[in-house]
Amino acid sequence: MHRCLVSSKQISSAQISIHDAAQIHHIQDVLHLETGDTIVAFDEERNEYLCGIRSISKKAVLLDIKERLLHRKAKAYSLAIACAIPKKAKMDEIVDKLTQLGVDRIIPLESERVVVRLDERKKLQRLSRWQKIALEAAKQSQRNTVPVVEPIMNMEKVFALAGEYDLKLIGSLFGSRRSLKSALSAQRYRSIIVCIGPEGDFSRQEVARAAECGFIGISLGELVLRVDTAALSVAACITVYENG
Repeated sequence: MHRCLVSSKQISSAQISIHDAAQIHHIQDVLHLETGDTIVAFDEERNEYLCGIRSISKKAVLLDIKERLLHRKAKAYSLAIACAIPKKAKMDEIVDKLTQLGVDRIIPLESERVVVRLDERKKLQRLSRWQKIALEAAKQSQRNTVPVVEPIMNMEKVFALAGEYDLKLIGSLFGSRRSLKSALSAQRYRSIIVCIGPEGDFSRQEVARAAECGFIGISLGELVLRVDTAALSVAACITVYENG
């Protein structure tokens, strides 16, 4: 069933009013929904509502709430992936797939060996694009939350976030490393952050600095994975393990 994200401020006891032009366009021109059709609305507080479309115009969509759906529990853990920006447009696909895998926070990473360098204008453009991709992927996968897509960060900014997470991991091709399974098996963690490096890997200085900030080095096996493959593999493995 089609889904739309709304603000809790738009919700009254029996009706939801949508005035955002982008949302109206999506409902009317992309989904081709009409008066009388059914849609599920969800808000930032994980509430979900089964609704019927009362009216559609260029200025507003009015939804009648038919039923408040069961409140889905929040996950027992949160997962952040800080992923080096790869060449070409692969970051678009990484954001899409990480959203589908349930990642809560996506951090585009500009590490020492990242090839793609953007000026401030392009950074803002890409951020807006990635946030829209995450929103659409959340709707498609029937999530009741949309992941936070952060502005592009350098390594020091990511290290500054380390204190927010119980488990901090960094993938690398050298140095002291553990398997992902070993790193996860010590206990159940409430919050996890993983750094994924660029095509040329993290530098030795970056890995050493990460260790100083409490990051554990991990190996993803004998094969050398591309950035997108590594990011999705880690997210999928953690999701399966933590939900097992």
